[in-house]
Amino acid sequence: MILNEKGFSFIELMVVVVILGILAGMIVPRYMGRTDDAKIVKAKIDISAIETALKMYRLDNGAYPSTEQGLMALIEKPDTDEASQNWNSNGYLDKKKMPKDPWGREYLYLCPGVNGDYDILSYGADGTPGGEGKNQDIKSWELE
Repeated sequence: MILNEKGFSFIELMVVVVILGILAGMIVPRYMGRTDDAKIVKAKIDISAIETALKMYRLDNGAYPSTEQGLMALIEKPDTDEASQNWNSNGYLDKKKMPKDPWGREYLYLCPGVNGDYDILSYGADGTPGGEGKNQDIKSWELE
């Protein structure tokens, strides 16, 4: 009785595994660094959106929120005397939620700023001032 077995031999399977390994070795490194780049781009987009919301806040209230009021003044009406009666009841950010930077930390806000009317920044992946690459600070006054 002759068995007519159809399937792959061990050598054929090993060739496929080696080919997949070579492809993975060529493709994966190209995309590994892209997540850090994407996080930096997201932080820049978030800061730009916050800047737009701050400008709308200023149009309604005559001034930017103070450092003490913070960026939460874009979401909730401040309880201080400085809060204007013209505060938008819908807030100033679309999702009515203050975004965190891509590394899970709050954006830093200073008003009046050292570099302009206000400063917004994220300390990047390492969460400390300075750095290069993925650890670079993302600063509102340096955005293009």
